[in-house]
Amino acid sequence: MTFVEHPVEPPLSAAATLFYWLNVIALYLIVAILLAAFYFEFALGELPCPLCNLQRVAFCAMGVGLILNLRVGLKPAHYGLILLAAVSGFVFAGRQVLLHIVPGSGSYGSPFLGLHYYTWNAIIFFIGIALSGLVLLFSAQFEHAAPRRLRGIVLIGVVLMIGVTAANGVTTLLECGFQVCPDPPTSFELLDPTDAGSS
Repeated sequence: MTFVEHPVEPPLSAAATLFYWLNVIALYLIVAILLAAFYFEFALGELPCPLCNLQRVAFCAMGVGLILNLRVGLKPAHYGLILLAAVSGFVFAGRQVLLHIVPGSGSYGSPFLGLHYYTWNAIIFFIGIALSGLVLLFSAQFEHAAPRRLRGIVLIGVVLMIGVTAANGVTTLLECGFQVCPDPPTSFELLDPTDAGSS
């Protein structure tokens, strides 16, 4: 019988350990944000608009960058992906904020702590941009970067991120079908095609 020996992972430096766990925390925060979006969608019946869906995609892309950092190793390219995703998300959220910034122009969805979901998203994406740029200044974390096995709470976070990303893809397909997403959405088109045909 042949036993396959897994290569020994090099120990992380103090800087790499710090930023590794900051990536784990950020991953769980993004999972929480996307789960909150599902709460608005299913518990409150507020289907995401096209701009809302684009903001979710941006969060998912940020999650991909974080997963790459945790699995492949901390690298500037991965932070670059997170940064680009955060910039895109900020543009999408900022556009939605501007659509409703004029008094009397209405809003979309229920507020949370006085601000609507897209406003919170704009704030979070801006913070993501700032933090992504900031962590790139600490080059010590990139020394001896190597792939790492996912274990315990890190593995759980990665599985949750992949799960909510897949769930977003499924719910978007159900809502929009194989065409441009309606704005505002009124139902899941693939589950209620008669409603889409009558609108």
